[in-house]
Amino acid sequence: MQDRSQLLTEQRLPESMSLDVMSIEQAVALMNDQDRRAVEAAAAERANVVRAIALIVPALRAGGRLIYVGAGTSGRLGVLDASECPPTFRVDPEMVQGIIAGGPDAMFRAKEGAEDSPEQGAAAVEEKNVGPSDVIMGIATGGTTPFVHGALRRGRERGAKTIFFSCVQPVPNEPEVDVVIRPLTGPEVVTGSTRLKAGTATKVILNQITTVAMVQLGKVYQNLMVDLKASNAKLRDRAARIICTITGVDRATAEELLRRADGHVKPAILIHHRKVSLDEARALLERAQGRLAEAMKL
Repeated sequence: MQDRSQLLTEQRLPESMSLDVMSIEQAVALMNDQDRRAVEAAAAERANVVRAIALIVPALRAGGRLIYVGAGTSGRLGVLDASECPPTFRVDPEMVQGIIAGGPDAMFRAKEGAEDSPEQGAAAVEEKNVGPSDVIMGIATGGTTPFVHGALRRGRERGAKTIFFSCVQPVPNEPEVDVVIRPLTGPEVVTGSTRLKAGTATKVILNQITTVAMVQLGKVYQNLMVDLKASNAKLRDRAARIICTITGVDRATAEELLRRADGHVKPAILIHHRKVSLDEARALLERAQGRLAEAMKL
């Protein structure tokens, strides 16, 4: 059995030694303070996050995929981030994916033993038919997860770009990767519970990775979510407001533009701005690689 006591995430936090006798107010204040440290640790890794995004953007632009791999909380956060990309940025669900040790059922019921097999991690990568156009990001806040190590090694063997995310100092036999993101969040309020600060830092950085990548792919205009399809009442309202904001038209005109554009915001804006048909608007967007600002100038 491996002794992991030297890992930062397994050490005891001096400030929480008396957690069990703290008042509710004291415990919450302590966690607030520690969560700030998690965000600071994420910020300290900015340069490596930038390097990771710089790998991911050309891969996605060329039709490749970003595939997160993790176990437990790390796996769930990867699946969560992947699942939020299609509704937020109207991308194909295949573009960003999450693999969790133990399979989909592990999202809802812990399967702790599933993380111990590097062979299963490698098999999961094989099943996805990972290749040179893809990017694999292994998430292992404690650094040692065999499932993640196996997935990264097999991904690299198959030609994929690889990123390793960990919240501890380098450990023996870490997989060779293109980029390492290592926010050192330190000991947890509850010793070893990496769903806390380590999980917070993970969520912060995954948000940055996919959000900035999608902005680079033209999914955002200024700071507006323009690459959405108005498929329900909330999104129809948001889409109409975005069209009003960008074009200056009234609400009724915005709704009509949205109808003419089959519920898609970017073509609706181009139909108005360039006085073109829906097909012509789509052609302009294709020429501009989806970037609305460039399409408006063509």
